[in-house]
Amino acid sequence: MTDNKELHRPRIVVIGNEKGGSGKSTTTMHLVVSLMKDGFTVGTIDLDARQGTLSRYLENRTRFAEKSKDVVLLPKHRRVFRSEAANKATSEEEDKDNLELAMHELWDRDFIIFDTPGSDNYLSRLGHSYADILITPLNDSFLDMDMLAKVEIEEKELKLTPSTYSQMVWEQRQQRAMQRKRPIDWIVMRNRLSHIDAKNKRDMGVLLEHLSKRLQFRLSPGFGERVIFRELFPKGLTLLDLGSDGAGVSMSMSHVAARQEVRTLVKAIGLTKDEPAI
Repeated sequence: MTDNKELHRPRIVVIGNEKGGSGKSTTTMHLVVSLMKDGFTVGTIDLDARQGTLSRYLENRTRFAEKSKDVVLLPKHRRVFRSEAANKATSEEEDKDNLELAMHELWDRDFIIFDTPGSDNYLSRLGHSYADILITPLNDSFLDMDMLAKVEIEEKELKLTPSTYSQMVWEQRQQRAMQRKRPIDWIVMRNRLSHIDAKNKRDMGVLLEHLSKRLQFRLSPGFGERVIFRELFPKGLTLLDLGSDGAGVSMSMSHVAARQEVRTLVKAIGLTKDEPAI
């Protein structure tokens, strides 16, 4: 993106995974609120605008902020819909223009966070191409790992074939290298980790460690399966918003543990005030 504001360039974080239900919008909201509470200015772009989970989350948050006496921080938000033009070239040009307009309007922020759809389309790929940091939430199951690589056992040998999504990320990395841009820092976060040291959990860990070297991503612990995330959505809140009264939500040890998971994730990514992204 060329812009006369290039002297100030926000860090661009993309939350991406072509599989639905992986926790992209929950991850996005908690990352956004964490950054704002650290004093950063944040812009958000919903590239899954038709389903609009992130946009609805922020609408709920805005309504709660209007009714609450507490200070509820809000990012500057833009929603980018896919072009409906029948012609492919026209459609892609419109998608690019619409995304660049949204980014231009958020260019004064410290961070711009993209939430992407759980499907492959041109607008999503375009969003990935701008990523300084790519965060891929992954449910801790072999079914969901298929999004990263196809796992096959042939004559007792393990064969891992990069998925369409991994191939797309590799292509975006190649493009950035040719343009002499900073490499994408890819982080795969393991969501819904069981607290029991089950064999599947250990096997997943071994395979992901192997894949991380081959596909060049970092592994990070994500969020456990907690009802609190679903409870907070109607209010547009995150675990980081909860005070002693829990914003009307009764705090429990589970909530405290979940909040610590959020802080651990943000620190692992390297986006805290004392550990800025490089």
